[in-house]
Amino acid sequence: MIAISDNIQLRKDAPSGSIIINRPNRRNALSREIIDSIRQALEDFYQESNVRAIILTGAGNTFSSGTDLREVRDSMAEKNAMEIWHQDALRFQELIEYMLRYPKPIIAAVNGWVLGSGVGLMLAADIVIAAESAQLRMPEAKLGLNAGLTTPLMAFRIGTGPTSDLLISGRTLSSTAAQELGLFHEIVSDDLVWARGQQLAIDCAQGAAHSHLLTKQLLNETVGEQLFTQLSIGAANSASARTTDAAIEGVNAFLEKRKPDWVN
Repeated sequence: MIAISDNIQLRKDAPSGSIIINRPNRRNALSREIIDSIRQALEDFYQESNVRAIILTGAGNTFSSGTDLREVRDSMAEKNAMEIWHQDALRFQELIEYMLRYPKPIIAAVNGWVLGSGVGLMLAADIVIAAESAQLRMPEAKLGLNAGLTTPLMAFRIGTGPTSDLLISGRTLSSTAAQELGLFHEIVSDDLVWARGQQLAIDCAQGAAHSHLLTKQLLNETVGEQLFTQLSIGAANSASARTTDAAIEGVNAFLEKRKPDWVN
């Protein structure tokens, strides 16, 4: 196991390379540092010819709880908050687009809860394996925020109808319900999530690397020809949503463990 930062660990088990979000005390929330480190890890594994697939997972019982709301709250006090939020959205957009264009298959091994922008990270992977205990939720509306970068990905993967339901209701999906919608491709027992990801990496290694590249290009850039434009719009929406009174109240209420007092 190699730590490339305090919160990201790597392991190489050819033909796979694993990226482990290791921030269990914060439920693997996606800080700026973590997003940058995931990108760096992908770039490093790109150089490893005997790594044919990437396994992305989280430590503990959470894949990712989504955006680090403490970072969002801290930046609300900054004079250049809008610029900070724009850069935050751009940073996450660039990671998602890099994953969609990444030539090697990416397998998300969802070991527990996956929330908000963590769902976006998961949906940028090519294959999703989930634990039986995994659950999924999009809580942005209850936080006064906007899932600008997850929305296009989810609509691309499962359609606008189910996406609308999940974004507006903010309801929780069990692993079985998420599989029925196509968000999870396969469910395994909790102790076999990474092992199943490794088996899939071995399966992927039986195919030609160039074929994987062409397949991803066809799916994500041809069939999904509007996806990258939608992600750009979504990033702008995500950043601007943080400037609102609803976002200030929603984020503070969450961190203070109280119900938000919405002003309509």
